[in-house]
Amino acid sequence: MKGLARKWATFVALSLFISMSHASALSDLPWQFGPAKVQVGPQATIEVPDGYAFLDPEGTKRLNVLMENPPDETDTYTLAPTDMRWTAFFDYDDIGYVKDDEKLDPDDILKSVKEGTEESNKERRSRGWDTLTLVGWKNPPQYDTQFKSLAWSFLARNDKSQTEVVNYNARILGRSGVMNVVLVSDPESLNASVADFKGTLDGFAFTPGQAYTDFHAGDRVAEYGLAALITGGVAAVAAKKGFFAVIATFFAAAWKFILIGLAAVGGAIKRMFGRKS
Repeated sequence: MKGLARKWATFVALSLFISMSHASALSDLPWQFGPAKVQVGPQATIEVPDGYAFLDPEGTKRLNVLMENPPDETDTYTLAPTDMRWTAFFDYDDIGYVKDDEKLDPDDILKSVKEGTEESNKERRSRGWDTLTLVGWKNPPQYDTQFKSLAWSFLARNDKSQTEVVNYNARILGRSGVMNVVLVSDPESLNASVADFKGTLDGFAFTPGQAYTDFHAGDRVAEYGLAALITGGVAAVAAKKGFFAVIATFFAAAWKFILIGLAAVGGAIKRMFGRKS
């Protein structure tokens, strides 16, 4: 009970530095604290380590409102360390088996993503939220042939505050679809956050029979390859739905913001609790 109380205290105290309203709302979310094994939808599981917490789709919806993120169209799950120095969002896309033999063109992909971000700003303006300018790659896309995952990160700027935010993205390929991951961190601590996050992925696994290597002839194959995983599948569906209609929806949900001041005070909160203990 002492450990659990300390974890709740960390969340509440951190939120108090941001705002009293956020404090109450954040502490009321249905966090599941590690160590625990949790379901990430019916397709996968993850071992939540001690010092980390997890939210189901209902809790993630409430967190998105607090963080001024557009609502997700699919069930989304949240993983974060209890000091909230980074936040990771998981959702599964049942698109079929994605072939990983495509050569990636970072310049071409970046052009499409910039167009998509501009379109998504229309959605943000309609909600009264800050808009974004995509600065460029923080890390261009890289494919891990062993883990069967694609990873990249963009650097963006909040147009109102002129502060920078980084989104680290990963796509973990499975037999029947892809697990999408968006990790939010401030730019200065991105490398440390990504390293920490990757450590938690040691506990990630698709359900038996659903790993990428379980593919059999006759399984459904995705309509597009690796590049479209970054641009939201635009290449495959643009002709059916209209290019900008698709990417506006995708990027409105893809960019995740950090709560105001969250990254700046996270370390201070952690040190404060360390001294008290």
